Amino acid sequence: MPSKNTPATKASTAVTLPKAKTAAVKPATPVQSSPANAAATVEPTEPVAAPKAAKKSPKSNGDLSENNLPSEAELLRMPEDEYMNDRQLGFFRDRLRQLEQDILNNAGATTEHLRETQFVPDPADRATIEEEHALELRTRDRERKLLKKVQQSIVRIDSGEYGWCDETGEPIGLRRLLARPTATLSLEAQERREMRQKMFGD
Repeated sequence: MPSKNTPATKASTAVTLPKAKTAAVKPATPVQSSPANAAATVEPTEPVAAPKAAKKSPKSNGDLSENNLPSEAELLRMPEDEYMNDRQLGFFRDRLRQLEQDILNNAGATTEHLRETQFVPDPADRATIEEEHALELRTRDRERKLLKKVQQSIVRIDSGEYGWCDETGEPIGLRRLLARPTATLSLEAQERREMRQKMFGD
């Protein structure tokens, strides 16, 4: 039995919990990006388009007033560096238009003439009239082909190609154009073409 003199002591029931260890947070070390990684993260940029070359402005169509057009003598006195300038183009445009109108007028007159022809009883007179008609029709057929060349020459003036040789790119020359406004070849190129035609028959 316990002694009376001994005070009763309460048993200590307190339990000491172990302290939770706090993990030490280490400072994050910066990641050094290598050149390869840096290149990979750069967003691709669209390539800059190279500027387009400026187109050459077409030559003026030479559509000048009739009073400002030069005469043939003035045309031939112009220096070579003014070849196919506005006034020269205007001169040839006006000449080609006149030629075009003349051909159209002739075609209309021929049609009207054939329509008005009356029957002639005399065989000799009838044969003469028919021969005249055949000659007139052949002339109109040649003019029809010429009309096509005239209209093509006017288009060449609009495009800035008139007066320059199709084969060599050299000037055809004012004197040749005055003699033949529909020429597309220089005199030398035309002679070479005719020589080839004689040799090969094409």
